[in-house]
Parts: sequence; structure tokens; C-alpha cells
Amino acid sequence: MRREAATPAERLRRDQFYRTQRLPLTPLRDDAVDERAFAGLVERLTAAGVDSITALGSTGSYAYLTPAERARVARIAVEHAGATPVFVGVGDLRTSRVLAHVDSAQEAGAAGVLLAPMTYQPLTDDDVYELFRIVTEHTGLPVIVYDNPDTTHFTFTLELYARIAELPGVVSIKIPGVPAAPDTAREHVMAVRGAIPEHVTIGVSGDALAATGLNAGCDAWYSVIGGTLPAPALSITRAAQAGWAQEAVAESRRLAPLWDLFAELGGSLRVIAAIAEYLGLVPPSCLPLPIRGLNSSQRACVSDVVVELGLA
Repeated sequence: MRREAATPAERLRRDQFYRTQRLPLTPLRDDAVDERAFAGLVERLTAAGVDSITALGSTGSYAYLTPAERARVARIAVEHAGATPVFVGVGDLRTSRVLAHVDSAQEAGAAGVLLAPMTYQPLTDDDVYELFRIVTEHTGLPVIVYDNPDTTHFTFTLELYARIAELPGVVSIKIPGVPAAPDTAREHVMAVRGAIPEHVTIGVSGDALAATGLNAGCDAWYSVIGGTLPAPALSITRAAQAGWAQEAVAESRRLAPLWDLFAELGGSLRVIAAIAEYLGLVPPSCLPLPIRGLNSSQRACVSDVVVELGLA
């Protein structure tokens, strides 16, 4: 169901790409998507002035939702984002399901799709290349390559980046967190840049080192905290975009207690969910089982950090 349109690369050049991609939670209540809470998260991001919103990323628990739930979430995101572009995660274990999610995203009015190669059995580089080839032949929507080995258990190589980035329709690669040392981070980003076409942008993930990644030459930040706490994420991004590298690093360092919680409590998802629950943005126990949220003492630590950093 390919449609005629401006090429994805042309579309992104025209719009100067969406440099602050924010990934909101998909909150659940009684084992069903809390549509009202999700719509509220999207409206909160739009009001904050983010450049774009990515629904159904890993923070959005896409892998735990049914096709119908995912289609509904995509539609709600677009409906409540106003003029803010919405990207939609379309990863799944089977290619046919991925294509169905792509169709749902397109029907919802998404600006593009975010694709991670999900795996149960190990995937080869050729398996993953063919997945992206089939998807880019199927749709005219821009495709973002989602490299997140901690959750997908697949690791991209520079060679695979290069092969996939040559496919028409691939417009950006979301890379894992960069090295902490600025010079090493710059070398890493430049190695990725040297392997892919000029029009394909590089987006950093791993919030604790996002400022380092942006200062090292990444074009975008795919932000976990930005889906719930847009203001500090925007501060870091805007400073880096303006060339104020030290200011971006300083704001990131100010948030060090939050990054420490990510490291100490098993990653960002449970912490961000606890923050959203503390702020009253989502219902209690909003994550899909069997993922259990933080315990009471851990939640107390999270709320203390939120107050300490002035994030409430």
C-alpha cells in the first residue's frame, strides 16, 4: 500500500528534522490502555513545545500491546498532538505484523515510523536488512532505525548501518548511548556518520549521556525523560543546538541524581513510570504486567529526587 508523496529525505530536510523526539509512556489501568491519561501526556508534550512525539517506543511498552491497542494509541497520539509531528513504533516479531502496524500508523496520520528488529530467535544481519528493505518498499513514510540492544537483543554493526541507510525511506538512526568521554564520543559519532549517507541523521539515546552525544555531533535526542518531563530535556537540547556545550553538560549534571536512579533501579522505565505516577499524570501501577513497578521505599527515593531537582 505504497503511496505517492515527497520522498522521506525531502520531507525531513524541509522540516529540519524533529530534533527533540519525546517518548511518552503508554499507561495502563486494569490491564487496558488508559486512553485519557495517554492523551494527557501527549497534550502536555505539545504544550511544552517539543519538536515531535514518538508513541509506542520502548518507554511506550509497544511490545506488550495488542495490534488493536497499538492502532488506537497511534490514533490518539496524532489526534491530541495538534500540529506536533508524531512518529509511531512499529516493531514486532513477524514482518507481516510489522507491516500491519505500519499501515495503522499511516492511517492514523503518523509523520513516520520507528522500527526495532525484535527477536526471540537470534537474527542475522541479513534478516534485519531484509526487514527494513521490505518495510521501506511497503510505505512512503520516513523510517527511523531503532538500535536498542538492551531491549531487542540485537546489535547493529557499522556495516549494517551503512547497508540499511542506503534504503530509500530510511531517514535517521537511533543509536545506543555514546561513550562518556567527549573525545571518544565524538570519534564514535563520526564513525557512524562516515558510514551512512549525509541525509540520514543520527539520534542519541541513553538520557544520562544525551548532552555528550549532542555535543559530539548527534542530530537528535530520542529522550525517555522528555516524554514525562519535557522542560529539562528541552533545556539540554536547546543549549546543545545553540552551540552552548557547557550549558548542556551543566544541565545534564544537575540531573545526575535522576540518572543515578536509572542505574540503581534497573533502568529508566520503572523510574519514569514512578515519576509520572507521583505527578498524577498516570494511574498507579501503570506498567504492563509482568513488569512490576518500584516498591514503596524505591518510590520514596524517586519522589525525593523529583522534589530536590524541582521537577514537580
